[in-house]
Amino acid sequence: MRKSLLTILCLSLPVITLTYLLGSCQKEQPVNGLTLLEQEIPAGFPNPVYRFEGNHLTQEGFELGRKLFYDGRLSIDNVHPCSSCHEQAAAFGTFEHDRSHGVNNTHTLRNAPVLFNLAWRNSFHWDGEFTSLYDEAAHPIHGANEMGETYEGIINKIKEDADYQERFKKVFRSSIIRPEYILKALQQYTGYMVSANSRYDKYKRGEVSFTLQEDRGYTIYKNSCATCHPEPLFTDNSYRNIGLPVDNFLKDYGRMRITGNAADSLKFRVPTLRNTNISSNYMHDGRFNTLYQCMTHYRTGVQPGPTVDPLLSGGIPLTDAQVNDVVAFLKTLTDSAFIKDSRFSRPR
Repeated sequence: MRKSLLTILCLSLPVITLTYLLGSCQKEQPVNGLTLLEQEIPAGFPNPVYRFEGNHLTQEGFELGRKLFYDGRLSIDNVHPCSSCHEQAAAFGTFEHDRSHGVNNTHTLRNAPVLFNLAWRNSFHWDGEFTSLYDEAAHPIHGANEMGETYEGIINKIKEDADYQERFKKVFRSSIIRPEYILKALQQYTGYMVSANSRYDKYKRGEVSFTLQEDRGYTIYKNSCATCHPEPLFTDNSYRNIGLPVDNFLKDYGRMRITGNAADSLKFRVPTLRNTNISSNYMHDGRFNTLYQCMTHYRTGVQPGPTVDPLLSGGIPLTDAQVNDVVAFLKTLTDSAFIKDSRFSRPR
């Protein structure tokens, strides 16, 4: 039987992401008056862990989450929205700060992690304290060193806002703004962020070529870094002690704070290397300002200890030239389109 022209076109289109493919061959369908969004799954990515079950991903829900993300009224002083610690220019991490600034001139314990490709995780934060995007969204709102607000305080500030009234009623079919609606909207916004269009991604799709230096760096990465930072997510989402000495002021012992297990002392989540060139500072407490400082640590700064990852025992031997090559490769992981994507920018 002859294939339809539509089928032939769909099969012959270059597959960049699942969203692109579905968007080319299938129109977005309204659900209860809302516009359903297809979850973006880039070519070569594994299936995401989070699939928006019980919280249908819609254009209207996403836009409500975006408005909340940038709204200072979610903080007790009205000037510390989610976006104050998660800046788009830094791939939604903290831009050139060691630790984030919170209300009342406070500092958080750790450097704010980047917010993209979260749908491929089953736990969140540096120590894996939270196992859902829902709970992860709640924590900074209540944190005394972050936004310091309560649901009651937020709702009292926004319940008379006509735009919010209309948005919440449309998305959640309720004239009452509830805490769970706030968190579900933020889930949709942060969970929909995908970064997969860097120079590296274009190289993998055959659209560009690497320079000789980038290619050398890619080879070194595959030999020395890929075990903990595997493609395409550039993290295995494990928790490891990489031999950083504990900060005597912060006294942060990482995942052990959650598990109570001494074997988890000084273990922190392996961060993604995507967008790493624009998301300084580095490490869980932001102690390093540059990628070169990070590389120096891995070469000569790994401190021995009972929970240090065996892969890092003795450090990673690299020459100065090899370090330059690796940094050149890491820069190919910058997704310039993502940090300028108007879908994720502050609403006008």
